Amino acid sequence: MQPFTLVRPTSLADASSAFSGDAAYLAGGHTLIPAMKSRLRSVETLVDLSRIPGLSEIAVDGDRLVVGAMARHARVAASPVARQAIPGLAALAGGIGDPQVRNRGTLGGSIANNDPAADYPAAVLALDAVVETNQGSHAAEDYFQGMFATSLADGEIVTAVRFRVPQASAYAKHPHPASRYALAGVYVARFAEGHRVAVTGATTGVVRWPEAEAALDA
Repeated sequence: MQPFTLVRPTSLADASSAFSGDAAYLAGGHTLIPAMKSRLRSVETLVDLSRIPGLSEIAVDGDRLVVGAMARHARVAASPVARQAIPGLAALAGGIGDPQVRNRGTLGGSIANNDPAADYPAAVLALDAVVETNQGSHAAEDYFQGMFATSLADGEIVTAVRFRVPQASAYAKHPHPASRYALAGVYVARFAEGHRVAVTGATTGVVRWPEAEAALDA
């Protein structure tokens, strides 16, 4: 691992100010840290987001379930609020990786990295979510832009995801036996106006499946 400076801000403003030059934000770190250790990625400044308050709350706001970007997968899986509002999302979180991954990995880190085999992007897209940041917001339809690519600007910080509460939803995947990443995963959500279906793992990035939506709406 190459030498770097670790910064631990306690506010979004300080985190944004610390992000300069060759920098990276640290959330869960399950992708970034191994990449740094193997020297596939080097940074001059690592900005740890874990000490910023208010980024891990889970609450219902109108027709949305709001999950903070620093909410650990295990927290989402066990949250009574999440399990009541969107049980399919809580079940998805409970099936990510192993206990170590679930207790360190975060929602924000997952969708900022946008691994094409990650689970959360399917939920974000199927549940018509809005990704909130320190600079504004991104609709799910516009946020995911292919393998490891998103609409986030350089230095933009995901602060929360506002999932639309469906009438019903569920997620199923064929997991890799070691990593538990989705070799193929499908999230289905039913709303009053129809179904939304998102596929992860089987393509180069999360996508809607319009044929399945049309079949379910028929």
